[in-house]
Amino acid sequence: MRYRKLGRTQLDVSEIGYGAWGIGGGRQWQGGTDKESLQALRKALELGVNFIDTALAYGGGHSEKLVGRVVRESGRRVYVATKVPPKNQFWPARPGIGIERAFPYDYVVRSTERSLRNLGMESVDLQQLHVWNPEWTGRDEWRRAFEDLKRSGKVRAVGVSINDHQPDSALELIETGLIDSVQVIYNIFDQSPEQNLFPLAQKRNIGVLARVPLDEGGLTGRITTSTTFAPGDFRSYYFGGDRRNQVVERVEALCRDLGIEAGRLPEMALRFCLSHPAVSTVIPGMRTTRNVEANCAVSDKGPLPEAALGILKRHQWLRNFYD
Repeated sequence: MRYRKLGRTQLDVSEIGYGAWGIGGGRQWQGGTDKESLQALRKALELGVNFIDTALAYGGGHSEKLVGRVVRESGRRVYVATKVPPKNQFWPARPGIGIERAFPYDYVVRSTERSLRNLGMESVDLQQLHVWNPEWTGRDEWRRAFEDLKRSGKVRAVGVSINDHQPDSALELIETGLIDSVQVIYNIFDQSPEQNLFPLAQKRNIGVLARVPLDEGGLTGRITTSTTFAPGDFRSYYFGGDRRNQVVERVEALCRDLGIEAGRLPEMALRFCLSHPAVSTVIPGMRTTRNVEANCAVSDKGPLPEAALGILKRHQWLRNFYD
């Protein structure tokens, strides 16, 4: 496993991090068990993963509890990031709605304390706001909450998780100098962060967490025109209607141009993310030890060659399956 600096925090984080949304369970992600999740987390730490991204909203805190349990028992130094969910439960943040309805000062502090109880920790390495609205940049609520949490020692670093497919919405926020990291969707299909967000993050030494590197499964090569998910499972909506057919068509073209079998696509997708120097860590969801082993092995393979990156540039696909 290779490691990179998380921006100006100077934390050395594993290139492959652990995205812990799926292990929260509930109706959004069905088919897994806590036993499998715990095994996957333990295997990830054994293979050198030292960065886990979870959130208070993942399974109502269940993900945090599993993460905390494994981290405490491991005896290893593991960096844990979590997130404050919007109080108004609007995902993503809506234009025209004030921060007092999403992240009032007291609520941010209370949510952080609740996360710490779930994790069984006295401090968290990175606290993030789970959605962001650029209209809030000049407001005092988030600034005071972050400053006080850092001053109290309850958090070491702070950042935001940028709304789906809106990387430029955090540019002004980065320029304030008051955050340490951004979390953004970045994958072969959505390469938009490369245009403005990544250059600014590098200039300001801001850590970048690349989320959804496998497009919620679309870039695993395992989605077919007949793939089904349990009712209520998040993916039944994400790949609903004609979307499975669209994904299959795009993936077939991608594999054809690269000259690879579909089974190699996850490796190529993760290496694509890690090929950009702005990326500090990539955080795929990994609910099984099989996926952990496959994903962690990617770090040793290094960045993709320029020829492959040139091919992948032609496969950008701007759309929003979250809508």
